[in-house]
Amino acid sequence: MQSCGAVPVQCLRTRGATSRRPEQIHPIMQRLLLILGCLLIAAAAAWPWLSKLPLGRLPGDIHIVRDGFSFYFPITTCILVSVLVSVVIWIFRR
Repeated sequence: MQSCGAVPVQCLRTRGATSRRPEQIHPIMQRLLLILGCLLIAAAAAWPWLSKLPLGRLPGDIHIVRDGFSFYFPITTCILVSVLVSVVIWIFRR
């Protein structure tokens, strides 16, 4: 083993390395992209029904309209979606 000063070269090579090898990361990324693609296709197919939900028009959502300017920030919708996603992730991790 070679050394560069007080730190061996082998230690320098492994310090920033992840716990997974590259050949293990690729299948995980492929599976994730496939699932996200399927979810986007399902959301696009269900859009006529999803657009009827009151998301984005809840009390607490901020919508300011001025001459030549419109600002929209769906704070309540963001909080609701965040809670729902957190609950779903919590259920799947159990």
